[in-house]
Amino acid sequence: MPLALIFAFAASLGVHALALFGTDIDLSTTPAPPVITAELQPLPRPKPPAEPPAKPEHKAAPKAKAVRPHGAPPASASPVLSTPESPVAVPPSASSAGEPAETPGQSAAPVAPAAPKPEAAPAESRLPARGMIRYRIDRGDRGFAVGVSTHDWAFADGAYRITAVTETSGLAALFKPLRIELESRGRLTAEGLQPERFMIRRDGSETNEKAQFDWAQMQLRIGNGAAQPLSRGAQDLLSFHYQLGFLPHPEAGKTLPIATGKKYENYRLESLGDEEIEIPAGKFRTLHLRAPGDNTTELWLAYDYLLLPVKIRHLDRDGDSFVQVATEIRLSKESSKE
Repeated sequence: MPLALIFAFAASLGVHALALFGTDIDLSTTPAPPVITAELQPLPRPKPPAEPPAKPEHKAAPKAKAVRPHGAPPASASPVLSTPESPVAVPPSASSAGEPAETPGQSAAPVAPAAPKPEAAPAESRLPARGMIRYRIDRGDRGFAVGVSTHDWAFADGAYRITAVTETSGLAALFKPLRIELESRGRLTAEGLQPERFMIRRDGSETNEKAQFDWAQMQLRIGNGAAQPLSRGAQDLLSFHYQLGFLPHPEAGKTLPIATGKKYENYRLESLGDEEIEIPAGKFRTLHLRAPGDNTTELWLAYDYLLLPVKIRHLDRDGDSFVQVATEIRLSKESSKE
């Protein structure tokens, strides 16, 4: 490779490195989604069961045996339930119609409506307690490696910590050494990740590119700026990659409020459908998502790996692209509950 071309490439990498490794990803923004209000109405009272007619008195008549109609099950038999594999347990005394089994001599009491099945399982059951994904970073789709990136996460006692360390490698490291660290800390909730602090370090030094989430006051502070209103479900630049797996229907696309360390806006994700890809870590059935804009970001989430991102592509307005492909995935065997 001619020396002039090497220097030109190194300069280009320096220009795009922040977009790929840092916070300059410019996803298209959309206005906040309309507010939908709903009025809850009480359910109509269930009709009380009809009382059985009183039996006529017979002085000398002997007691008649109860005759069971042909083919009818005995009155004391309980219905057999086929319980599907589901995180929602079915009470053993409930019938398929949602009514409790009656006991002899006792009338049925009104039954409250069953609680609806939750859209997603609690976060603690969705991911292992620890994990790591190592990526190779290529310029373009031809496998010309320019860097490596390692994502690590740990969940314990209802809290999480995710880090991403990215460095240039090969010729890129020779002419443009670069190391960027991203860190996201927060809580695990039934809706997934709830970030509390996001920060970026460059070459070991902390920068002003950070975000503080105050969920009690519903406020967000970017860098040293003034506090601004915080939206429910907001994520940071690192946590949103892993929050996608907690969304009820990621295949339908989504608008997410994301704090990048420099700004806080709504980012639109489009679904491009299912796609099978082959990368250094293997073959994967994936959901392909895209965040269009002047700079476009695409993600491939692996169905067989908890919808973790196994491929990420960044395309800038000039048509230059950088691609992260997973080369290694490690997941601990214990769940985050243990």
